[in-house]
Amino acid sequence: MGEKQMKYILSIDGGSQSTKATIFDLEGRIIASASEPLKPYDLPGPGLVEHPGDDLWDSLVIACHKLMERFAGDPADIAAIGLCSIRFDRVLMKKDATLAQPALSWMDIRVSRPYVHDNPDVAHVASTNGYLTARLTGKFNDSAASYQGMWPIDTDAWQWFEDSEAFNYYNIPREMLCDLKMPGEEVGRLTAEAAALLGLPEGLPVVATGNDKAVEALGTGALSEGSGLISLGTYVCGMVHGDRNPKDTVNYWVNFACMPHKYIYESTGIRKGMGHISWFRDLLGEEALHKAEKKGISPEDYLAELAEKIPAGSEGLMVVPEWLAPADRQYKKGMFIGFDNRHGAGHMYRAIMESLAMTMKIQMDALCEELGIRLTQITVSGGGSNSKLFMQIFADVFGIPAVRNEVNGAAAVGAAICAAVAKGIYPSFEEAAAKMVRKRDEFVPDDANHEKYTK
Repeated sequence: MGEKQMKYILSIDGGSQSTKATIFDLEGRIIASASEPLKPYDLPGPGLVEHPGDDLWDSLVIACHKLMERFAGDPADIAAIGLCSIRFDRVLMKKDATLAQPALSWMDIRVSRPYVHDNPDVAHVASTNGYLTARLTGKFNDSAASYQGMWPIDTDAWQWFEDSEAFNYYNIPREMLCDLKMPGEEVGRLTAEAAALLGLPEGLPVVATGNDKAVEALGTGALSEGSGLISLGTYVCGMVHGDRNPKDTVNYWVNFACMPHKYIYESTGIRKGMGHISWFRDLLGEEALHKAEKKGISPEDYLAELAEKIPAGSEGLMVVPEWLAPADRQYKKGMFIGFDNRHGAGHMYRAIMESLAMTMKIQMDALCEELGIRLTQITVSGGGSNSKLFMQIFADVFGIPAVRNEVNGAAAVGAAICAAVAKGIYPSFEEAAAKMVRKRDEFVPDDANHEKYTK
């Protein structure tokens, strides 16, 4: 594959709701895209949450088939695949890289505990990135930046622990683990079998990225000092980039960045974050859907129209966004507070948005105070950033400009950036981000609303 042929990058973004496949040009513009929704989780017992069947792989195959049907270019001009998938999952594989049992979701209580080898078919234990890499390439390689949580990883060295006592606590034999690479390094090449399944050229390089939140942070271009990211997804959190790996932090935790030996400082987040929005949409059911269809808009846009008529503060209605309690604090519950006879669907929808924004403001303030930094801008990514109302609420709550980019699926862009760096298209992650990330628009805070939210 000569240098002159490199026109496109294929990005695979495996999220908690769907797998997305996107072909970008070398400046980060979308040429073609497709997605395949994941199936609802299986819940085989209290605290157990599994991906049904082989859903992670099957959805990737279907998404890539859809993508290639829509792609009008020459597949031989694709330079590489950037691969990103869900963090904190645990995947147990047989020797041939197929599943030994269903993949464990990040919400499963087992992933927060040391591995238990109770299935003799298990030969390899990996992240979702490691699993998909093995299926695509036949190689048991993975990015070091894929591993956070209950893994024997030395976060200073970006390698498995060499100290046997530290390593053995996690109860995963070394031979079961993947060999680690850095973000932006090749982890293997597409096998003939995988290429035939996906409709892609055999031998296409597959490039390491990192855990999905880190890849998302890279894909927003929020790399400079004073720039923060609010990630709106199944898990909502805030992040800033950093160079150090501090220990014993109080108001944030340290994650690998999607750049070698860089870090993400991540706030406490909101579990089932954007699920609060979809829960309320589904709660209204056919009524909201029917009214939205009459207007020719989505149910979310219909609810946003109602919410836009409500003043900041939702006339006293507030929400505690605890729709999914942590595994170790099952007593936590969500609630609406402050109902009176003024309140309707628009108040409730706006109050949910305000609760997500204000919770993240509280968490990010604590993070910034501990780090001794001050934010001058936030970038908001994820599907929720499509809402102008939600973007304005974030600007008003934070009191600083809120930016959204042309491509709000930032993890897909981040994966493409890694592939571009691996192929030498750009010499650094920073230069690749500067070329491949473009701002869509900016929302300036309303001073009166900011004062109200601050109170």
